Order: sequence, then C-alpha cells, then structure tokens
Amino acid sequence: MPLAQGDRLGPYEIQAALGAGGMGEVYRARDTRLGRIVAVKVLPSGVAADPERRRRFEQEARAASALNHPHICVLYDIGSDSGTDFLVMEYLEGQSLAVSLERGALPLEKVLQVAVEIADALDKAHRQGIVHRDLKPGNVMLTRSGAKLLDFGLAKLTLLDSRLDWSERTTVSEAVEGTVAGTLYYMSPEQVQGLPVDHRSDIFSMGVLLYEMATGRRPFEGANPAAVIASVMRDSPVSPTRLNPQLPLRLGRIIDRCLKKDPRHRWQSSSELLRRLEDLRADIESAARAFDRSIAVLPFSDMSPDRDQDYLCEGIAEEILTALGRVKGLRVASRPAAFRFKATDEDLSEVGARLQVSTLLDGSVRKAGDRLRVTVQLIDVADGFCLWSERYDRDMRDVFAVQDEIAQNVVAALQVTLSSSEKEALQKLATSDLDAYDCYLRGRKFFYRYDKRSVAFARELFGRAIEIDPAYARAHAGVADCCAYLYMYVGRNPADLERATVAARRALEIDPELAEAYASLGTALSFGGSHAEAESAFQAAIRLNPDLFEAHYFYARSSFVQGQLELAREQYEAASRARPEDYQSPLLIAQIYADLGQPDAAKASRRLGVAIAEEHLKLNPDDSRALYMGANGLVALGETEKGMEWARRAVAMEPEDPMLLYNVACIYSLARSAPEALDCVERAVGAGFAQREYLEHDSNLDLIRSDPRFQALLARLP
Repeated sequence: MPLAQGDRLGPYEIQAALGAGGMGEVYRARDTRLGRIVAVKVLPSGVAADPERRRRFEQEARAASALNHPHICVLYDIGSDSGTDFLVMEYLEGQSLAVSLERGALPLEKVLQVAVEIADALDKAHRQGIVHRDLKPGNVMLTRSGAKLLDFGLAKLTLLDSRLDWSERTTVSEAVEGTVAGTLYYMSPEQVQGLPVDHRSDIFSMGVLLYEMATGRRPFEGANPAAVIASVMRDSPVSPTRLNPQLPLRLGRIIDRCLKKDPRHRWQSSSELLRRLEDLRADIESAARAFDRSIAVLPFSDMSPDRDQDYLCEGIAEEILTALGRVKGLRVASRPAAFRFKATDEDLSEVGARLQVSTLLDGSVRKAGDRLRVTVQLIDVADGFCLWSERYDRDMRDVFAVQDEIAQNVVAALQVTLSSSEKEALQKLATSDLDAYDCYLRGRKFFYRYDKRSVAFARELFGRAIEIDPAYARAHAGVADCCAYLYMYVGRNPADLERATVAARRALEIDPELAEAYASLGTALSFGGSHAEAESAFQAAIRLNPDLFEAHYFYARSSFVQGQLELAREQYEAASRARPEDYQSPLLIAQIYADLGQPDAAKASRRLGVAIAEEHLKLNPDDSRALYMGANGLVALGETEKGMEWARRAVAMEPEDPMLLYNVACIYSLARSAPEALDCVERAVGAGFAQREYLEHDSNLDLIRSDPRFQALLARLP
C-alpha cells in the first residue's frame, strides 16, 4: 500500500509521493535528525518477496554507495522498517530530461553541457566497474547545479581488484543471464538480445541520448517492442546533422560512433567519449568568444525589373563570401548555412543568432540594361544597428570591382588586420571578364536542370566563357560536367567522355587547388568505369572544399551505381547539408533508406524532398526535373494521382529526353503500371539512355525487371 503524508520509515517522515516504477516508489521526505529534505525509494508492496527484485534493489545500494561524483545522485542511507526496505538519496529539485525533451531538441549549448556532465558521471562509474544499463532521459535530472544521473537499479557490478587489468575484472553480480533488462529505445544491440554487456553498452545508450537531445527524435522507433528491437539491431539512423543542420559535423560524428552496432567500433571508453565532447565544447565556446570577428553573407535579393537576375545575385554573394573566407582573422559562416535564409522573413538578429555570427551582410542587386545597382548593409546582430552600408551605381562591367570593394569595406568595418598574402587572396578573381563571368553563371543555372537541351545549352555557355577567357578554370570544369552528362545519358558517345576528362584536367592545370575541377574529374572518371581514381578525385575535392555540393552529389551517384549504398547515403546527406535548398538529394537518398530497410527515414526524406520541390516549382514552373523527381517521391508516399499528374506535365515539356523518360519509367513502376513503365524505359533507351548499371540495380524498376521485354532491352546494351 502506498505511503501517505506523515508516515515514517525510521527517522524519515514522508511528505509527498514523487513517482513510481517497476523497481520502486519514490517519496519526498524529511530527515527528522538532520532536518534536511531527502528522496526515499522503497520497494513496492508485494515485490519485496521477489528474490530477484530484492537482489536488484540491494545491488542498487551497493552500486550507488560506491560512487561519489557531482553528477551522480548521492546515496545517504539504506534501511528497513517493518519489512519495508528503502534507500535514502539526495533530493533533487528540477525536472527530468524526459520532460525537457517533450518540447523538442535542446539548444546546442545545453546538449553539450548535459552530455559532458553525464559522460563524466559514466566515466566515474565505469572506472569503478559499474555499468548503468538503463541510461535514458527519465534517469537524468536537470537541476540548478547541472545534470544528475539516477537509478543504478539495473547496474552490473564488477569486483575491482587493484592487481588486475580491466580485462581480468570478475563479474560478481548481474541481471539473470539471458534476460533483457533496461528500456528498449535506449538499449544496445547486445543488450536487447540478452547477451552479456560491458561499459560499451552504456556508450551506445549515451549515443541514443545525445541523438535525442540534439534532434528531438529517437534514432530507433517501432510500433511494438519487436519492431523497436529490430530497429536497434538493423537500422542505421538518419544522420543527426541532417535532421538538425545547425549541429556541428563533429557532434554528428561523435554520435554516429556511439551508435555503431558492433561494440568494437564504438568509443572504447567513456573517458575517450568525454574527452571528445569536452574538446568540441571548448572549441565552440572559443568560437563564441571570437564572435566580434564573425560574419554571414546572405544571398542578395533580386530587385531587377523582370526579377530574372537570381543567378547574378547568388553569384555576387558567393564571390564575396569566398573572398572573405580567405581572411584568417575572420570567421565566415558557410554558404549552405547562410543560403538557407534566402528570402527569409525572419528577423535578422534571429538569423545571426542561429548562425552564431556577430554580423550579417545583406544586400540587393538591380540590373537594368548595362547598369548595375548593388546595395549592401553590414548589420550588428546584437542590436540590429547598421555598422556600414553603401550603394554602388556602376556600369555592369564594374561588377568585379564592386565585389572587391564590398569585401574590403567589410574587413575594414570589422577592424580585421590583413597580411599582404591575405590582401592578395582577397582580390583573387576566377576571371576578370564580365562576359565570361555572366556566361559561367548562366551555364551553371542551366546545367542543374538536368535535361538534354539545358545541358547542351550550358555547354555552349561554358564554351563561350572559355573563348572569352581561356584561363577560366571553373568554365573548363563546367564543360567537363556537361560532356560527362551527355555521355552518360544521351548516347554514350566516347568523344563526350574524352572531352569531359580533358576539360577537367585542363581546369586543374590552370588552378590545381580548384575543388570544382576535382569533382568534375571524379564524375568523368566514374562514368568511364575508373572508380578508384574517381574516388580519389572526389575526396580531393572534399578536402579542398567540404561544402562543395557537386563533390558530394556526384560521389553519391557514383557510389550508388556501384551498389555502395552506405557510402552513397553518407554523401547524399553531405550534399543536402551543403545545399539545403536542393530537392534532389533528399529524394534520391530516400530510395537508399528504403533499400536499406529504413522505411520511416525514407518517408521523412521523401516528404522533405517533395516540399522543397514544390517551393522550387513555384518560382520555376517549367523545371521538368523537379516535376519528375517530385513525382517519384509522391508516388512512393502513396499520393499516386498527384504524382502521375506531375509526371505527365514533365513528359509534355520534354517528351524525348532520355533521362526524363527513364525516371518516368521508374514512377510508373512504383505506381504498379508495368506496361507504361516498359514503354517508357524502351523509349529512354531508344533516345540514348545507356546507363546499364541503373537498369540492373535500380530498385524502382523491380516490378518489370524479370519481364522479357526488359531483359531483351538489357541484352541490347553493351
């Protein structure tokens, strides 16, 4: 029978019930001898007679009494009164982490604070041979003095002999062998199987806890216990930095390693995990202290009469961002982070806080004929005041001088001292010719439409840029990308592949440090079957520019056709972080999630991709690729009617484009319309689609793969 206010257990006077669970009831009480408030945990009625539960209760006392740590709840006393066994613990004011997480993810500062404190507590326990085995939000209290780890009721106690190494420590007390103890969502794969566990099981649970604090979601879910166990055993969770792009990549890597299925691949000690978390926290705090030298360049607004200069607005902002990034005394937010706030309605001070910078560069571009007006303002995030602003009314041919002046004025306004080499780097231009620059920017815009006509036109534009400025390395890389695309999806003409390779190598001759050129070379090499060389090129591109979308995106595509699904997943996730406004990566990665047996992740990724595609189509209603890729996501989500309407719109725009026809074949296959899927795939091959690897391995085509018509089609391809 539960205790009531005024009841006593020895010298402890019960004041109120605090909670109850399978291992005991907890009460707020007053120690009548010392006059202090304590928490009393008792075995519930009818449980004390259970030898196993009584043994665990006593084990909790032994485990907790061995620990003395500021982030572990203190055990004061153990006793028995009239057959009721109880523990007396430190009374904690605050709320559990579980309650806090009901509101969603925690701020990064709070995530790292709690993570460091709990990792420190686990390190103390592990050094004394104690494995917690039930680490979960409900067992973490958030108090004024920090996080406190509770409940060692399921702890595995090992006898520590100072003469023995860790591997020689002898287990003297643990839960019944072969049973599952703990909370499923937070248990390690070995724990859910009822296998023996060690301290690395707690490290897995710590990874689950970190994931949930950082994203607001648990990494493993299921409709019933069996489904949760299957998820823990099998699923690779969506990267936390994908769910929350504001997270540091290092934190994502720390969490990913905690969650490795094989204990040998996790952090091998809680002290190692603690050190990594402390280093990350220190680096972030150090960056925060340098806040007065930090900036984000937001994408400029298009104020031109026809609102047709979006490519120029992005190009100018990106050139300024790149130039400022060469200044060592200045911390510059990455392009993907800053460009997420394109056309945002958010208050600029809020944007700055989210980007963790002290200043924002905002601006607009108006182009009318040969005249250009660029208006910029440098905003202090703390108070919203304008530190510096300027309006440039110039001839269009002065755009490079304007970009240079803006970068120089920003540096001056922030009082950053430049070295002579930084001054030179700040003025480094990819080209000094306006016409070449304009052709290049337009070419990139057309290339990303990924249809035969647009890519062919993009190649013309890049070619014009090279005619104007033969030393324009980025334009050579653009030619390489276009030729590689035309080889792969429009006829497999060996001359196109040769031109792609030559153009990429020429770009590297001009600028050996150009990440875009390495990405272009990797794409050409992968299409030619030189996968090892391609991988080296992609990795070189990523080393030079970790935020380069093209490097991650084409590396992912190359990995996918080779059947390297995990690597493709990682690279598509990185591509999404590099360009959050891109609809392609989330839609493509969704198929990989599905192929890897992660339906929930696939569904979430498809919904994200479709939402981005819909926003994109509002401004670009004639983009056939956005239509057919969005259609694929819609049909896979069960919205077949809407998806097929999008697909028909795309075909009406480009009825003979081989890439489009192939993708529409996939859509019909997902919609269980085999005849239409076969018709489209035959038309795609007839129009020049010849990527045999996709036809053989693309799971979207599983419906028709065994059909004789499909097999005959494969037989025709080299």
